[in-house]
Amino acid sequence: MMKAAALLLAGSMALAACASDEKSGGTASESSASGGGKDLKIGLAYDTGGRGDRSFNDSAYAGVEAAIKEHGGKLSELSPNADASNRADLLTQLADQGYNPIIAVGFAYGQDVVTVAKQYPDVDFAIVDSSAEGQGADNLTGLLFAENEGSFLAGVAAALKTETNHIGFVGGVDTELIHKFEAGYVAGATAVKPDITVDRQYISPEGDFSGFNDPAKGKIVAQGMFDAGADIVYHAAGGSGLGVFQAAAAAGKRAIGVDSDQYQTVDDPALQAVIMTSMLKRVDNAVQAYIDSFVDGSVKGGSDVINDLSTDGVGLATSGGFIDDIKSDIDEYKQKIVDGEITVPTEPTK
Repeated sequence: MMKAAALLLAGSMALAACASDEKSGGTASESSASGGGKDLKIGLAYDTGGRGDRSFNDSAYAGVEAAIKEHGGKLSELSPNADASNRADLLTQLADQGYNPIIAVGFAYGQDVVTVAKQYPDVDFAIVDSSAEGQGADNLTGLLFAENEGSFLAGVAAALKTETNHIGFVGGVDTELIHKFEAGYVAGATAVKPDITVDRQYISPEGDFSGFNDPAKGKIVAQGMFDAGADIVYHAAGGSGLGVFQAAAAAGKRAIGVDSDQYQTVDDPALQAVIMTSMLKRVDNAVQAYIDSFVDGSVKGGSDVINDLSTDGVGLATSGGFIDDIKSDIDEYKQKIVDGEITVPTEPTK
């Protein structure tokens, strides 16, 4: 059962200073708390951009911090180098230093975490956004999400709120995972308004993960959509989403955040004013629940944990009150998905 966690991530994100780690080519930090799990040593290997993206990576960090607050223990954080070529090295370094469990944040660790997990059979590993089933690593757990379902509700919200019948989607990297966000968003919007226009564009091609950490390009892409007539743009672009919010503020339009409640994680009131909602991908809940299961000995390696609308593993944020007036409509669509009346696609239409 997923434990409830606070949506307000900003406070926890400000904790724990980072120090340079030349060997890993990334950053590392430690934090600790008193409690029954004082011997608990959690290793966290971030996706591109590291902690501070106010989205995906920060949500994973918040989950670890919540678990440490409950169980005690300490955390070591590592981030990839500039070209993210050292992902396997990060996992190996954490394992060699005695961290257990080790959590890899992001599908880009997919093959590396399988390889390293097999080399360290006495260490428990988890990976966010990649399946562990059929990988031959009994000490690896996949933490998966129904991003398409949460994005469907984001599309519903956008379609109900648009004044131009024209909205947009900015993806960070043109890859299968981000296609799920696009597919759900378009399906939700067209379920409400079949004739709605949905512009779609990716910042970087498959294999180039820079699109998750390039706010300048995110701003350019979103600005093009606003200039073309869109009045709401949803991003699934990690740290690049900041640029989408900046473009919305400059154009006097609105945006939809992703992963974390981004109304709460941006510091600028001008950006808060344009974030009408965020598609919550509760990486924090999933990570915390995984650590809980590690502590109580119930981890089931070689399998996946699915976080969807039925478990509140995905959903929409209501901070700012911008979608309060359409809550009943959103709840109705959510229930239809949970009941199986609506099947949300995972691949976008061309």
